[in-house]
Amino acid sequence: MTLPVAHLPTPPERFAVIADVHGNADALAAVLAEIDGEGLGQIVNLGDHLSGPLDPAGTAELLMARPGMVCIRGNHDRYLLEDPMAQMSATDRVSREAIGPAEMDWLAALPVTVWLGDDVFACHARPARDDEYLMDVIDGDGVAERPTAAVAGGLEGIEAGLVLCGHSHLPRVMEVGDTLVVNPGSVGCPAYEDGAPAPHAVQNGAPEARWAVVERAADGWAVELRQTAYDTARMVAMAHAYGRDDWARAVRTGWIRG
Repeated sequence: MTLPVAHLPTPPERFAVIADVHGNADALAAVLAEIDGEGLGQIVNLGDHLSGPLDPAGTAELLMARPGMVCIRGNHDRYLLEDPMAQMSATDRVSREAIGPAEMDWLAALPVTVWLGDDVFACHARPARDDEYLMDVIDGDGVAERPTAAVAGGLEGIEAGLVLCGHSHLPRVMEVGDTLVVNPGSVGCPAYEDGAPAPHAVQNGAPEARWAVVERAADGWAVELRQTAYDTARMVAMAHAYGRDDWARAVRTGWIRG
């Protein structure tokens, strides 16, 4: 799969990175408030914005009100745009039913991968695919950190000092040669189960919203992984209302198994 690339101006010396909001409007609002409180003027959002049996419409309203935010299309955003309703997962289907033409047009206009200047590359998952982990590998019924050499292989052709990726929902930082690779974790979905390419679960084990602050340093880039606590009650109630007790547990506890 070859994904189109957007080229945007060089980012500021310090900026915020978020990913995988998955329709969790309250987690997003809490993170945005913290970002604004710190005066971080630039946000890079790595995709999977609205898909989740929570509050897709409210999430879209928050995101669409920030035209300066760099937003990338994730695999679930693509599913909402391309898959027939009858073929969607239950999660994507309820999300698609909750949003309208304006939200769909917003998703359709998002780039798939982005260069910010010539030193920062951002994608949802891997540079060449939006649905495969970059820094994680399936290990039994869970995931483990992918070896550095394998991550380097996934970055072939990308010459950047900083690579930003999401998709796995797990915060990770890895030095791959001269490149700092950062996954900020998930703002809105701390645990999930997936059947592809093999059944596995991802679990952060805590409900806080995850994100990151990156800053240009004298010798490259530095990162600070962040956690933001928020009141999960409304999102838990919405998950229950959709009949998704699994999502309710994930949002409330950060666990989906055990």
